[in-house]
Amino acid sequence: MSAIVQTSTGALEGVQHPAHQAYLGVPFAAPPVGDRRFLPPEPPEPWQGVRQATEFGTSAAQPDHPIPGFAASNQRGEDCLYLNVYTPAAVGGSPDNAAAVGGSPDNAAAVGGSPDNAAAVGGSPDNAAADGGARPVMLWIHGGGFTHGTGSEPLFNGGRLAERGDVVVVTINYRLGALGYLALGDHGGDAWGATPNAGQLDQLRALQWVHEAIARFGGDPSNVTIFGQSAGAGAVSALLAMPAARGLFHKAIMESGGGADPATTEEATATTRLLLEQLGIAEADAASLRTLPLDRILEAQAALTGRARFRPVVDGTVIPEPTTAQVARGDLANVPILIGTNRDEMKQFNAMRPRDPLSDDDLVAWTRNQLPAGQAPEAQRVIEVMRASRSSRGLPSTNLDMLDAIQTQAMRVANTHLAGLQHAHQPNTYAHFFEWESPARRGDLGSCHSLEMPFVWGTLDAPTQDRFAGTGPEAEQLSAQMMEAWLGFARSGNPSHEGIGEWPAYDAADRRTMVFGPHTRVEPAPFEEERALFDELTYGGA
Repeated sequence: MSAIVQTSTGALEGVQHPAHQAYLGVPFAAPPVGDRRFLPPEPPEPWQGVRQATEFGTSAAQPDHPIPGFAASNQRGEDCLYLNVYTPAAVGGSPDNAAAVGGSPDNAAAVGGSPDNAAAVGGSPDNAAADGGARPVMLWIHGGGFTHGTGSEPLFNGGRLAERGDVVVVTINYRLGALGYLALGDHGGDAWGATPNAGQLDQLRALQWVHEAIARFGGDPSNVTIFGQSAGAGAVSALLAMPAARGLFHKAIMESGGGADPATTEEATATTRLLLEQLGIAEADAASLRTLPLDRILEAQAALTGRARFRPVVDGTVIPEPTTAQVARGDLANVPILIGTNRDEMKQFNAMRPRDPLSDDDLVAWTRNQLPAGQAPEAQRVIEVMRASRSSRGLPSTNLDMLDAIQTQAMRVANTHLAGLQHAHQPNTYAHFFEWESPARRGDLGSCHSLEMPFVWGTLDAPTQDRFAGTGPEAEQLSAQMMEAWLGFARSGNPSHEGIGEWPAYDAADRRTMVFGPHTRVEPAPFEEERALFDELTYGGA
């Protein structure tokens, strides 16, 4: 059965599933190739006839992932600005075989290709989504360190959320690494229109596309939630700091990231110099990057792993100020936020490769290097507090486990700090903490980075997820709890639901947090001794 929707740039034919429709590989911007490399994205070109939206588009160009199994699984290249839309669909029950919006054929997103049947944007009231009938929209921004990943992984099959929550789900690609986040302002880039935040502007363009077109798929452009994990959460945080994005989204979810501010101009410029040096390009000749073969840029980028970071930057224009400064001032007071971390974030990276035992002296030296400026003398106290915290809860506490826990807590405290700042202005601010343990690698991964995603997406059966996340009734129950919470937040800004009970807001007084795991519960200030210590060392304490 066909599934055709008319948009302002042309007709799209998607895939009809039993209870939802999927429109894959939809261009939301012109290809950023040739002279458009490093430039802000432009709107897509219209097309004639019906464009097939039945296969994923190209993922962003990226080097091979250093951890096996984490590379984008489909084709990669510079022509990558595609998104995917998943929307609930009624099959057989509607005279027009339409994707129902509020249940009325007259209000439906068209199946059949006629603009007269489409949920119009700016068109006829008879074709538009009825008042109150349009669905909430959830736009996903994938992670991958701003250098890897794609919105087209089987893990991010939006059909499950769309069907369960009667929402429209959008997953996107955006430019990564040097192509998305190279700052060329100090190297002549301003003269030829280069932007240091191309990847963020790609995300902005996707949000603009949603604002313009999502009603045709049954979505409500006035109720858009952006959500992301890891670097995707950092991208969400950066969007919070972008004035041009205001009004294009209305709620934000950040998983395992988002609390840290974008890079400074100095940090971004240092990364640019390292890349030019790696490529053998003189700083005065940076414009030659525009015509350099893609493979050379990717090879140089990969060679800088561990030495340079490509990420959003406070450039004074696209991102005028750090996110925390704007949140603290109340600039995002109208945006409900849900943010949190996993108990053992760093074990995903550290436990995936062989490691020699770590001596006590080496752990102290390593910890000194990880602490904020001026706090190196506190290394021994940090280790003692972290070991006592983990041991008292029956968790592994070897020196290698301490290394993992210290890195994890450094990420978590940034998120709790941001949540505290936001709650001062927005009561609908919520914190989550994930403690389900992976059965993979004989349990060595603990509750690691990325583990919550198959639960949030309802994709425990995606390739490899059964081994990574686990299976069985408890896993299915946890997935239902998290899906309903994320869906409830997208609908109303409140993630409470019958399956978990009342989810209280997070505030700096009692720090009530929803702990997701085998025994999901509300807990005041989980792992507080760890959080309080890192808050003291990083922010001076609450």
